[in-house]
Amino acid sequence: MPAASLRVLFATSECAPLAKTGGLADVSAALPAALRALGVDARVLLPAYRGVAGQVTDLELAAVLRASLHFPAARLLQGTGPGGVPLFLLDCPALYDREGGPYGDASGVDFKDNAVRFGLLSEVAARLGTAASPVDWRAHVVHANDWQTGLAPAYLHFHADALARSVITIHNLAFQGIFTADTVRALGLPAESFSVNGVEYHGLLSFLKGGLYYADAITTVSPTYAREIQGEPLGFGMQGLLAGRSASLHGILNGIDTALWDPERDARLAAKFSATALAGKAANRAALCDRFALTPGAEVPVAVMVSRLTYQKGIDLVLNALDALLAMPVALAVLGTGEPAYENLLKELARRHRGRLGVAIGFDESLAHLMIAAADLFLMPSRFEPCGLDQMLAQRYGTLPVVHATGGLVDSVVDFSPESVANGTASGFAFRDETQGEFVGAVSRACEAWHNRALREQLQRNAMTKDFSWAQSARRYREVYESVLRPSP
Repeated sequence: MPAASLRVLFATSECAPLAKTGGLADVSAALPAALRALGVDARVLLPAYRGVAGQVTDLELAAVLRASLHFPAARLLQGTGPGGVPLFLLDCPALYDREGGPYGDASGVDFKDNAVRFGLLSEVAARLGTAASPVDWRAHVVHANDWQTGLAPAYLHFHADALARSVITIHNLAFQGIFTADTVRALGLPAESFSVNGVEYHGLLSFLKGGLYYADAITTVSPTYAREIQGEPLGFGMQGLLAGRSASLHGILNGIDTALWDPERDARLAAKFSATALAGKAANRAALCDRFALTPGAEVPVAVMVSRLTYQKGIDLVLNALDALLAMPVALAVLGTGEPAYENLLKELARRHRGRLGVAIGFDESLAHLMIAAADLFLMPSRFEPCGLDQMLAQRYGTLPVVHATGGLVDSVVDFSPESVANGTASGFAFRDETQGEFVGAVSRACEAWHNRALREQLQRNAMTKDFSWAQSARRYREVYESVLRPSP
């Protein structure tokens, strides 16, 4: 099918900047826009959470959805979303107009009716791929994302008027949308769907498993993660199903917004710079040191970590290795929020190591830009990382990442070695085993390279000239869509 006639519904629970808790929101904004640049008629479906509709200036009523035995009445609103992408907002105040975030209240507790909230989102996504589409547009492919829209392929499979094919993307397999068995009937799924060959998962309903079983193709956000999730431990109980569907499983590395993250045009920086004019990086380093009251001296590298402060992100490795890092010496600045124990320990250590360790608890987009641009090294010791974006952003700004060799980190960071230096691909430093010793060793290698100015600048140029735009990834997604639409042999 020619790209110009290919219609794709991108069903998601987040889309930046309208609603965001993590990387899914960034993908939901960037990938549909990149697909449209290739001629694909991609449109986004998103719940109308509180405050979302007010951010879209051209909304109009597209359809009224009557109440059913399983879901309340709702409306489909249509307008223009981020990047000029056509947007459907699923407007159901009873389910979405609430204080808090997309998934829970202001204290972080999940909403008790999330099964209904995201069951409706999945059901409407499927309906837009049927002959009974409530609007004058019908998708050829319904693209579900993570567990929140995971039941869309299941609803589509059982819909009498289904015409579209379905694709589901796993952004993080650890979150599976698990609910009690009686939820199957409550959501209007047929009894036959509740089996091992369906949505059933150890006697419970899994939204994600429904998508993985019924979708025509599965994608995930990096080639290495696609391999990792077919076995333990990163399969999180789904490894058998995923290994059995390996022929339909595609690992496609995410991209980044290269217009928003551009050291030559970034208004959040103290000074702009490029791969061929690196001098401005020093001014950003000075601004960063001033912001965190760091006094490293010109001959000490500055490392940063911008992250959720959780075990999965490896913050404990950094904390346990802090004395060794400071002795190298390295100065360190940390921005993030997460588990209170880590937050409190970081604040105490910052008081104890004034001038060497700076900590900002919370999230500040402008500060994140400055930190990523200013630092010499970017620490990302995640225990697992389906894709990760920060290591790509760091390289875009000539900040060399130090990463655990897992998931998308393997696929986007070329480890420093004599061979990779010689062929011009080296762009960071990786460690294989998630141990303190391995992590410290990788940072030590990075510091040694940093002290050789000619080598450091070569690595920075290598990193900054890599192509992490969405264009290549969008082409791969288009190929997946086209593959599921081809007639079976």
